[in-house]
Amino acid sequence: MLAASFGMTFFLKTPRKETNEKMIYLRITVDGIPKETSTRRKWDATRWDQGKERATGNREDARTTNFFLDTLQTKIHQYINDLINHGRPITSQKLMDFVLGKSTDKAMIVEEFQLHNDELLALVKRGEYAIGTHTRFEISKRHLKEFVRFKYDVQDMDFRELNFEFIKDYEFYLKTVKNISNNTAVKYITNFKKIVLRAIDKEIISNDPFKRFKAKKVKVPKKPLSSYELALIENHLFSTPRLAQIRDIFVFQCYTGLAYIDAFNLKKSDIKIGIDGEMWIITERQKTGSNINIPLLPKAKAIMERYKDHKLCLERNSVLPVTSNQKMNAYLKEIAELCGIESTLNTHKARRTFGSTVTLNNDVPIHVVKELLGHQSVKQTEEYAITEQQSVGREMKQLQMRLNQKTELPDDPMAANVLKMQQEINSLRKQLEITSEAKPEIKSVLRICK
Repeated sequence: MLAASFGMTFFLKTPRKETNEKMIYLRITVDGIPKETSTRRKWDATRWDQGKERATGNREDARTTNFFLDTLQTKIHQYINDLINHGRPITSQKLMDFVLGKSTDKAMIVEEFQLHNDELLALVKRGEYAIGTHTRFEISKRHLKEFVRFKYDVQDMDFRELNFEFIKDYEFYLKTVKNISNNTAVKYITNFKKIVLRAIDKEIISNDPFKRFKAKKVKVPKKPLSSYELALIENHLFSTPRLAQIRDIFVFQCYTGLAYIDAFNLKKSDIKIGIDGEMWIITERQKTGSNINIPLLPKAKAIMERYKDHKLCLERNSVLPVTSNQKMNAYLKEIAELCGIESTLNTHKARRTFGSTVTLNNDVPIHVVKELLGHQSVKQTEEYAITEQQSVGREMKQLQMRLNQKTELPDDPMAANVLKMQQEINSLRKQLEITSEAKPEIKSVLRICK
């Protein structure tokens, strides 16, 4: 039941020792029941206006004291509005507990983040989420916890302390102190926003601190390997079996489009005979649960055959001896250096190379590539499309062919002779134009040709 009446008063209270300096007290009355407490601020009684319940004068100490009292009053009113919005009862004791920091319904940010992550991990064990999703939220929680300690020198904070400034400061911290790229920082903030929305749904807070916050990802060109670069990696002779093995797994991804985790999980039982009588990969993507139906190209078959008796493959019943993603990416950096490839090489670039260089660049329709990659929409696949340079090069070749066809001589002999004469005149004109600057008399001949 909501309160019928509410009152709040600041006043000076004389301490045991009679002096002009008195303690500023706060009294809260709800439905006729008063509760009072000290604000722990002392003030000179001769500089106090009880009618306004504020310090008098324009001196710095008066302005500071009044600002403190205004802030405290605002926080109490905000808390009352919270209680009203959530239909909770208002009592003088509840409000006083809030002032003293004894509110029983206090909820902490990092604590709620951890609760969310624990629930997420339980769902991972049920197969509803990938373990990578839990890992990303754990990293997000760690960054937030470090920011709270860095900025406020506390281990955790009350949700009610969240505001727009907190969000902006957190974004700035990620980009500067942690030196994280814009897009990665946006991901961490987005994960944190999910926790805030969860707190709103649970009626922990009523206002969304993200309401005015805008953060946009910057489009970063993620180019695939060109045909030439892929050939360099395929044909390079490595001195260590370790790098040769990583290269083979990477190339297998380039010719199947499998993401790292799907290549890691690929079992021999996932290789099946398709409707065309050929070998296919038929399974599900771990990330989305969408179907994977990929015919095996000859190069992928050869790599699969090469590792069929590998010790790790036999132990795990896997198609390939895939190691951790971290190790794969570290070794791929070595491979890039050895092969003279300047762009960053990682496991995801293999998937992008399949979707672009191997398929789209060889005229496989984009809707087919969408199915091969297990995308939900063509829009996702368009991000994997061949690079602008490849597209422009291909279109210009086709244009050149069309222009050549137009300049071929027609079948009619008379028309062919006229066209031939016109071409000879144009050729002569160009030669005369080149020499006209050196020999002015040629300009008259040039006018006749025109």
